[in-house]
Amino acid sequence: MTADAFRALYEELRERSPRAPDDRRGTLRHLTPERVVAAAAEVRSGRTVSLAAPIETLPGPDNPEPAHHRMIAPAAGETGETGGDGLRFALDRFAMNVHGDADSHLDALCHVLFDGELYNGVPASSVTSEGARELSVEVVRDGIVGRGVLLDVPRLRGVPWLEPGDHVTADDLTAAEAAQGVRVGPGDLLLVRVGHRRRRRERGAWNAARSRAGLHPTAVRFLVERQVSVLGADGNHDTAPSAVAGIGFPVHVLAVHAMGLHLMDYLQFEELTDACTRAGRWSFLCVVAPLRLPSATGSPVNPIAVL
Repeated sequence: MTADAFRALYEELRERSPRAPDDRRGTLRHLTPERVVAAAAEVRSGRTVSLAAPIETLPGPDNPEPAHHRMIAPAAGETGETGGDGLRFALDRFAMNVHGDADSHLDALCHVLFDGELYNGVPASSVTSEGARELSVEVVRDGIVGRGVLLDVPRLRGVPWLEPGDHVTADDLTAAEAAQGVRVGPGDLLLVRVGHRRRRRERGAWNAARSRAGLHPTAVRFLVERQVSVLGADGNHDTAPSAVAGIGFPVHVLAVHAMGLHLMDYLQFEELTDACTRAGRWSFLCVVAPLRLPSATGSPVNPIAVL
């Protein structure tokens, strides 16, 4: 895709995503209270499934700076059996890079800076070393609850996963709907499986920053047409190498910046895929509860599907 074609697509999607001048919620406008209530009807068995991968503390080719977990108490050599009588507490400290190519996380609308702006014309200068003054993850402090829909593209193509560099098109998404007997609608939390996690588990980790499967930029039209409220994937959403000359993350620019769409990257869908296959349905209640980080550009996240 040429840079000019990408720019035209960006302007098209921005025009098709109307918002008030002071809008800070983006496509969450589609997730109305009535649609949240309707999503509760998706619960039939009461089974809950985590959509997050375990946070990793060991470095790898796709995770050179992993999360750090340190026990503060009990001290080295102390245990509950040898530390004496009385009350004590086990304590630990945890630190991580929110954005990366391994851990499950949510991108806030302040995450993508493009043409000197954030979503809806908010100046890029509102994000400093002190944090984001606008469009931070605090926008979703009350959580995101709605109807989740999983579209399994490898299942559609009859393969265990898409190879790095492969693109998911809008035609793939509509074909997956037809094959799975489901339709994505206004306010839905759309989850797109490319099989990244399964490939990583069976083949081992690789440098996903250089090579990964994702959406083709033109597939973002599907998200606008269906009025999706949130997009999640078991990869990064963006194909690598990029499909657009000079733009490393075109889907992030189109989704977050042009549309105002919160993204969830590097989720885990293998257990959910099995549960949906057994249940014979691909929609469910989905609950997302980011951490309360008032000026952060994102948050670790553990979405829960309730079937």
